[in-house]
Amino acid sequence: MWEEAPTPRSAWAKETWPGTFQWPPHSVLGRLPASSRAEILKSGHFREYSREETFIREDDRTDFVVLLLQGWVKITAATENGGTALLAIRHGGDLVGELAGLDSEPRSATATAAGSVVAKMIRAEEFLSLLRRAPDVHQVVSSTIGAKLRSATRRHVEFGGCSVAMRVARVVFELQRAYGSDAGQGARSVGIPLTQPELAGLVGAAEPTVHKALRELRQRGILDTGYRSLLIRDLVQLQRAANLPAGSS
Repeated sequence: MWEEAPTPRSAWAKETWPGTFQWPPHSVLGRLPASSRAEILKSGHFREYSREETFIREDDRTDFVVLLLQGWVKITAATENGGTALLAIRHGGDLVGELAGLDSEPRSATATAAGSVVAKMIRAEEFLSLLRRAPDVHQVVSSTIGAKLRSATRRHVEFGGCSVAMRVARVVFELQRAYGSDAGQGARSVGIPLTQPELAGLVGAAEPTVHKALRELRQRGILDTGYRSLLIRDLVQLQRAANLPAGSS
C-alpha cells in the first residue's frame, strides 16, 4: 500500500509492515490521504517499546515526536499530592509529544507503553520540516491537537457538575467511541487493557468510589468487567447513565 515507506529494521516489524497495520479513522494516520500518509511514514526511524517502558518523561526537554504505529500508550502526569493521574490513552495512528515538538517547551506529561508498541521516532526539526512542506499533514496534526484540547476542556467543565457514577459512564462511553470494537451479540469491547486504578485516574475520582460505580453498572447489566477489560452489554443504557443526548456516537 505504501511503496515509498521504509522497511523496519526489526524482524517483527519486517514481517508486519505495512499490510497488517490498521489505524482508527479519527487518528492522524487514519485521516491522512495515502500520499501524505506515505510521506510521514518515511520520517524518523523505527522504535519498539516493551510494556511499561517510558519513552517521554514529564518536564524533560527532549526534541522528538513519536508516531504510534501499533499498540497502546498511557499519558500520565504527576499530581500535587505526589500521585499520578492518567490523562489519556493513545493508540496506533496517533501522535505523542507533538506539543513539545512544536514549541520546544518541557514535556507536559509522561508517555508509557501499555503493552508492546511499534512507533516512529521523529526528531523535532524533521517534524517541523514535514509540516512546512506537507499541508495535508499540517492540517491534520493541527486539527487533532485542537480535538485533544477541546476534549480536555469539555471533560474539565462537564465533570465539575457530574456525579462520579456519571463520570465513569462518560469515560467508558468515550473510550468505546474512540477505540471500541464489536464483540458480538450487540456488545462492545472497549479494547484498552486498563486496570481499575487507571480507569479511576481517567475519571478523576477515588478508586473505591469508581469500584462502586462499576459494580452498579454491572448489576444493571450494562457492562462486564474483567482483568484489564471492559465489555459493554447495553450501549443505550450506558449512554443514559452518562446523561448524554440520544444519537451520541
